[in-house]
Amino acid sequence: MSVLRSYARYFYVPTMMIGFNALAIYFVANGYRYVWIGLVILAAIGLSFAMERVLPYEDAWNDAHGDAAKDLAHGVVYEIANLFTLLLFLIISAMLLPEWSLWPSSLPIAVQFLLAVVFVDCTMTIVHYFSHRVDWMWRLHAVHHGVHRLYGFNGFIRHPLHQALDVVSGTLPLILIGLPVDVVVLLGGAIAIQLIVQHSNVDYALGPFQSVLAIGAAHRLHHVNWAGEGDVNFGLFFTLWDRLLGTYLAPHEREPRVGDIGIQDCPHYPQGYATQLRAPFDPDGFCPKVELSEVPRLKRDSVR
Repeated sequence: MSVLRSYARYFYVPTMMIGFNALAIYFVANGYRYVWIGLVILAAIGLSFAMERVLPYEDAWNDAHGDAAKDLAHGVVYEIANLFTLLLFLIISAMLLPEWSLWPSSLPIAVQFLLAVVFVDCTMTIVHYFSHRVDWMWRLHAVHHGVHRLYGFNGFIRHPLHQALDVVSGTLPLILIGLPVDVVVLLGGAIAIQLIVQHSNVDYALGPFQSVLAIGAAHRLHHVNWAGEGDVNFGLFFTLWDRLLGTYLAPHEREPRVGDIGIQDCPHYPQGYATQLRAPFDPDGFCPKVELSEVPRLKRDSVR
């Protein structure tokens, strides 16, 4: 195995999850402008694209499936929305009186960052879980599942309203109890990097960490279109909350490949960006309509 392939297999994940986040913490702790966090995210995107070609999990997933323009649009809108969210949070933080803060701001910034990650991982896992069970949430979330391959950019493919739902449930409560803006910026960067890692088409090895981290083989099982399977592994960072919810499924001998990704009952989910923005509000829907009481059965049996 070449040096690059060895790096992709054993050091890609540590570089992304530890290296880039540590670099971001260094920049923020030393007063660098927030634009440096944006550069860290761009570096993470570049590394993911490079490693997907050095050691792909599935060669065909590196080829565009008529989705490149749509995926790029999603990525640009995702990051622009993050910038507007940061501006909003700056305004909210400026309006809050210091004595209202319940957040342990005296702790080292790295510790604050880890606490925020654990909280957001919990809330986003719960939102994700219900996004597969509540009809209107699923309509928004289906945009993320209406893909036919998994690669780094998939993490940014989501309806803006579902992205807003994640922010309101995950980050806004922390802001309201006094989370410093510096930590908010680090958290936003960490989520973006995690989404890239989680969907990367890189055949990396996790060893014993596969049962702890919500990435790689575990997350691929969340995207399969196999009837009667899926509806598992909703976590963003860790598998802890899935274990508590009873939705954790360990990777097994059947591995998703070409044709195994997407929505079973909606194999031709629209691949145009503007169409995907409208899809959740189509009265007929691009996927079969069901009564709300039937949604859990539908998600278990046919939407993976």
